[in-house]
Amino acid sequence: MTRYPRDMIGYGARTPDPKWPNDAKIAIQIVVNYEEGGENNILHGDAASEAFLSEIVGASAWPGQRHWNMETIYEYGARAGFWRLHRLLKDLPITVFGVATALARGPEQVAAMQETGWEIASHGLKWIEYKDAHEDTERAHIQRAIRLHTEVTGQRPRGFYQGRASINTVRLAAEEGFDYLADSYADDLPYWMEMGERDQLIVPYTLDANDMRFATPQGFNAGGQFLDYLKASFDALYREGQEGQAKMMSVGLHCRLVGRPGRVEALRQFIDYAQGHDGVWFATRAQIADHWRARFPHVRRDRPSQMSKAAFVETFGGIYEHSPWIAERAHGLELGPAQDTPAGLANLLARVFRSSTTEDRLKVLRAHPDLAGKLAAARRLTADSTAEQATAGLDALTDQERETFQKANAAYVAKFGFPFIIAVRDHTKESILRAFGDRLQNSVAEEFATACDQVERIAELRLQALM
Repeated sequence: MTRYPRDMIGYGARTPDPKWPNDAKIAIQIVVNYEEGGENNILHGDAASEAFLSEIVGASAWPGQRHWNMETIYEYGARAGFWRLHRLLKDLPITVFGVATALARGPEQVAAMQETGWEIASHGLKWIEYKDAHEDTERAHIQRAIRLHTEVTGQRPRGFYQGRASINTVRLAAEEGFDYLADSYADDLPYWMEMGERDQLIVPYTLDANDMRFATPQGFNAGGQFLDYLKASFDALYREGQEGQAKMMSVGLHCRLVGRPGRVEALRQFIDYAQGHDGVWFATRAQIADHWRARFPHVRRDRPSQMSKAAFVETFGGIYEHSPWIAERAHGLELGPAQDTPAGLANLLARVFRSSTTEDRLKVLRAHPDLAGKLAAARRLTADSTAEQATAGLDALTDQERETFQKANAAYVAKFGFPFIIAVRDHTKESILRAFGDRLQNSVAEEFATACDQVERIAELRLQALM
């Protein structure tokens, strides 16, 4: 029994309509990361200097030493870059990802954020890497971040983004009761995660429409590249919104990066471009979270991947006619969110059926009833078979039609040794009779393969109806 926790399905081919306010075609969420004063520095009790997201691409940490160049690059973000961004963005709803220790070292910047009504979410205690941190250490840091953030801003943060996260981050942050978490890059829409007893809303972030790529190899070399990328992202998402599948566009900013004069003009031009379109909703992450929670409250349901074997077999044992052993074997395979959908579970059960011996598959074929046969007349079909045959009107045949079906059944079984199987929900009684005539021309091997395909199709339809 193997369980795979990653969700590779999400919303699938057709995303939900978020119904953004005023029928907006796109929601734009701009994040200003405020990290200056919270980065790695031996003055902050860290083992080495910072080496991440600066003008020094490929920088290395200096153990036990201060790094003057790195420090002053970060200081630029607080001293100059922040104010340049503040002047440009002060009239927009902005979410700040504020590192708690950086906020504590930037009281004037915090006052400016609050004066403009920006949301200040938590960006953790320190701008450091947590991938190797013990979960008790990370938990303590998250709790300290909340306390310090609340002291500095006067309000508990509603959202949380660790950024340099560990595999434990989302679970640990969920324990603290945030309205939303942002440590995910998995979607263009908010989504729910079940974290123990808590239903946690995730509002995903971005690393692509993000000025951090000015500080990474093969990133943006000039403001024009950043502008082109933002406009292309906007155009694609805006078009999807016009087609009824509206999304959220995240834009990530850093005071020390896009706050430079040679880059900020690209941001200004993008905002003008987006504001030149109708149906654009600029929002904070808290506003998006509130909207999503009101429109799509999470509803828990029984998930196949989380069922006990007994419950799984009881629920799905009849999907393959009188063959619960298929569900029993399927429960021992790798199950995860992908199998919590009708298509995913149909594929899992089909794998068991396909990998079975010819003899076992033949038993499954022979477990099916004749169409409009004696079992139907005696009302001894399974509930699924009864409902399926009724969809094509096989429960209301004339005497002549019934005789025609019985003759076709007899001829088919005489030739192939198993009942005629067809996904009745895909047909009418007229098309079923035509299929009888066509398939009677097949060889035994051809018809065995066709019958097996139809068994899988019946299972797929049954799962769609059940789930």
